[in-house]
Amino acid sequence: MAIEVGTKAPDFELKDNHGRAVRLSDFRGEKNVVLLFYPFAFTGVCTGELCELRDQLPRFQNDDVQLLAVSNDSVPTLRVFGEQEGLEYPLLSDFWPHGETSRAYGVFDEEKGCAVRGTFVIDKDGIVRWTVVNGLPDARDVNDYVKALDSL
Repeated sequence: MAIEVGTKAPDFELKDNHGRAVRLSDFRGEKNVVLLFYPFAFTGVCTGELCELRDQLPRFQNDDVQLLAVSNDSVPTLRVFGEQEGLEYPLLSDFWPHGETSRAYGVFDEEKGCAVRGTFVIDKDGIVRWTVVNGLPDARDVNDYVKALDSL
């Protein structure tokens, strides 16, 4: 079960698609965070969602907001995926220990071995202010993220 609104977001340190360490706590006091979990790079629904975010990136990555996208893919896979799709925001690898961060947020599907489509809007104090979890085949609506950010 996904963590709930009002909960302190679990901190994590994951490598991005360029091998750099990214910590959620790096943004505390500085930026709100849209933390998006997705099943796998190179799959149809995931690619569509991440490209839609790419096309609206100034809304999700600016002086006040940081977008972080997490999958259970390896760093090299995410590097190729990001380059192929022109994704200029951090793609974080929750590959090893496999799914540790996804589990901390309650969005890891043990049977499938991947994260489901969970999104968490986290405020500058590190508190989850909005969340949505969709099943594997169900794309999310990025306009919902905009509304959640506007309410902060």
